[in-house]
Amino acid sequence: MSIVERLRAAGCVFAEEEAALLQEAARDAEHLEDLVRQRADGLPLEHAVGWALFCGQRIVVTRGVFVPRHRTELLVDLATELKPATVVDLCCGSGAVGAVLQHRLPSATVYAADIDPAAVACARENLTNVFEGDLFDALPTHLRGRIDVVVANVPYVPTDDIRFMPPEARDHEARVALDGGQDGLEIMRRVAAQAATWLRPGGHLLSETSERQAPAALVAFTAAGLNAKLVTSEDTTAVVGRR
Repeated sequence: MSIVERLRAAGCVFAEEEAALLQEAARDAEHLEDLVRQRADGLPLEHAVGWALFCGQRIVVTRGVFVPRHRTELLVDLATELKPATVVDLCCGSGAVGAVLQHRLPSATVYAADIDPAAVACARENLTNVFEGDLFDALPTHLRGRIDVVVANVPYVPTDDIRFMPPEARDHEARVALDGGQDGLEIMRRVAAQAATWLRPGGHLLSETSERQAPAALVAFTAAGLNAKLVTSEDTTAVVGRR
């Protein structure tokens, strides 16, 4: 059975494209066989090849780290339009958002932070100024009140819904990158509550949410004293708050 046939039998919709990427990533025939076997067993393609395509850039993604989703590109586009001088990629995972913003805005200073040590190590493969810690506590104190834009792609899956996620995410990505608490908005509320302290006057907080959660997310931003609105795309909803 060919590689394409094995991948197709495992349920890979784009088996031909995946086979080509696995062959590109393999060091030799033995490594290729191992990658194909793991992919057929459910390992995310991005973890198998070691990178994900995000906003047209290859982002290093190590195993166990949250794979950047295309829907998050809306946050990157919104942040780019604001032309910030100082940006923070909070709950950064692989650092995909920060890496793309650094490429798009070369004169900006970009920082990133995550609570997961594996994510921090991965993000440091993609950009500098990556810090480990719980939300804003991870950041250098000199940034307090001086940040133009915080992009916080927080975990927003309700705890009880994680079991319904695709196995690729549920079984291969860190739970801390997925679990948003009872209603999925616990982390977002914490970020919104702290944001005004860290944003400069007129600064913005951008976060992703689901269509179902959007009204409550908007309330969380407003309750934190931010002038908030929703921005939607075909794939997702973003909450935009201005200090």
